[in-house]
Amino acid sequence: MPTKQVTATGVKVFEKRSVFNTTMDRMLDFHQNPRALSMLTPPPIFVQVLRDERSSLTHGELEFRLWFGPFPVCWLARHEPGPNATSFVDRMIEGPMALWEHQHIFREVAGGIELTDRVTLAHKSGWAGLVTRLIFDGLPLRMLFMYRHFRTRLAVRKS
Repeated sequence: MPTKQVTATGVKVFEKRSVFNTTMDRMLDFHQNPRALSMLTPPPIFVQVLRDERSSLTHGELEFRLWFGPFPVCWLARHEPGPNATSFVDRMIEGPMALWEHQHIFREVAGGIELTDRVTLAHKSGWAGLVTRLIFDGLPLRMLFMYRHFRTRLAVRKS
């Protein structure tokens, strides 16, 4: 698939890190669950999966629509290997941002599994970039990943 040229403004890196009292198997199983994206998306946003051609966390594409009330935002992400053996990357191929690369890095540490969500992002120029700054940056981005880590903690905790 050809890569689109998009004018971007300012590349940023956002990172959220937490330690979960769980095992690597539980963490990976949760992220492989086809419902994980819906479980990790905070209300009132609704996720509609349009196409899921992932063969694993590290291979394939996922096309979905995020509904912000009546406003749809379409997204095509390619899943790729991450920086270590227990990580993966979802990279936006088509969507609202000029750049969105989300690394999910899992690492065994004392007390369980450390999850680092590292997002490298850039906004498009013009009105589209103004809108995405309100939804996918700053406080909304921090709140999104606080919610995602909360939901992950509930899903992977040891019984």
